[in-house]
Parts: sequence; C-alpha cells; structure tokens
Amino acid sequence: MTQSEKASRFQALHRRDGVFLIPNPWDPGSARVLAGLGFEALATSSAASAATLGRRDGNLSRAEALAHALAVVNATELPVSGDLERGFQDSPEGVAETVRLAGEAGLVGCSIEDATGRSETPLYEIQHAVDRIQAAVAAARSLSFPFTLTARAETFVNGRPDLGETIKRLQAYEQAGADVLFAPGLPDLAAVRTVCSSLSRPVNFMVGIRGKSFSVAELADAGVKRISFAASLYRAAMTGLIKAATEAREKGTFGYLETTLLGPEIVRFLS
Repeated sequence: MTQSEKASRFQALHRRDGVFLIPNPWDPGSARVLAGLGFEALATSSAASAATLGRRDGNLSRAEALAHALAVVNATELPVSGDLERGFQDSPEGVAETVRLAGEAGLVGCSIEDATGRSETPLYEIQHAVDRIQAAVAAARSLSFPFTLTARAETFVNGRPDLGETIKRLQAYEQAGADVLFAPGLPDLAAVRTVCSSLSRPVNFMVGIRGKSFSVAELADAGVKRISFAASLYRAAMTGLIKAATEAREKGTFGYLETTLLGPEIVRFLS
C-alpha cells in the first residue's frame, strides 16, 4: 500500500461514523502484534519511544524520533501518526520542517504540542502557539498526500488545569487549520463532553491516566472520535516484565510461565 493510500485510509477513519482506537506500539514487533489483533491505525508514543532507548519522555532528538517512527511505519501496512512532541523546535519554521520530515519518514499524520518543555514557561504564549500550528498545517498541505495534523493543548498536564483556556486554545488551533484536536489529562467525562461540543473537528482522547480514563462507549457518547493509548501498553508490558523478573530473582520460582502466552502464540504475528 502506498503512503498516499495509507493517508487516505487514515483520514477516512476520522470521517466515518463512530469512534476508532489508535494504539501506540513501542517498536516494530509490538506494531505487528497490534496490526495482527485487528487495529486499523497506529501512533507512536514519545514516552514509549524514548523508553526503548532507556530514556525518559522528552529526551529524543528529532532525528531519533523520526528514525523510530520509520521503523514502526515499515513494520505493517497500517497508517501511522507520529507523536512529535512540540515539533522539536520553538519557531514556526522549525515546526514546519519537522512536519515535512515526518512525511518523508512515512508518517501520514502527527501531533504538535503547545508545551515548551521548559519548567519556567511550560506553555507557549497562545499567539505563538497558533503561529506554530499554522506553519505545521501549511507544511502538511504542501505534501503530496493528505497528512493529518493534530494540535494538542497541554494545559491540564502542565500545571494549568483551566478548561476555559484549554477550549480557547483548541478553538484557535482549529481555526488555524488543525485536522484533529487533543487535550490530554481532561479530568472527567463532563470536561470531555464540553471540549467535544466546543469544536467542529474530530477530537482525540488519550487513555492511560489513572482515574482519568473512560470506556470506549463513554467516550463515544461524549463525542470523541479517536482514542489513543499513550505509553499505557508499553507500561503494561513492562509491568509484566518486572513482575516476572522479580519473582525469579526474589522467590526463585517461575510461576509467570503458567500465565504467559506460548512462543507460537506470539510469533504468529511476526514475519
């Protein structure tokens, strides 16, 4: 399948009725497993991507993030959107270049945050944030295929849990041309519903935060179009690893073998 065909397929998922799930693999193997389980699209996770190199979220370079994305893209025939954090650049021109490079890496979409990555000024001033999204949208439209640009308002996960400001930012990004809107960390379903009803374009919801994650049916009823998993699947896998290894080291037993999948049950997803 060509990149253009994947891109059109990805956009069609946003236009059809109902909600769809977009899980976040952390490497080509997990991407193949998720594809084999029947998911229709994938997205990278900045936190999970960094963890594969033994680093914390926010500590990948643009080149490293795009190389990781390319490996995930090449693992399956599914469309892949990239978590590209703040675009790895402060300037609108730098963000636009990141979007162009994302297209070259085989991605059919990406998300751009309005978080700066700096504790003293965690969010970009709103006009600068809008300028960055406008530049990202222009770069997306310059590509030879339909690239889906997601704009993220990072208020609730950066010490500014103000629903009014969050909606103001999302509406500004929508006006700037973003295809999908996203505000991670919304506190409850009422907030999710308010956000969705305030926007005319698809909304992504991120599950993965304890106490702030809801069922597919609940999110669909609130108006969500797309549900991503962030690093939660990676965390689930690492939880199993830690429990199994701890049992072996501390108890000298291997009880985990009785509950894990057998090799053939896993390798059937792999080439």
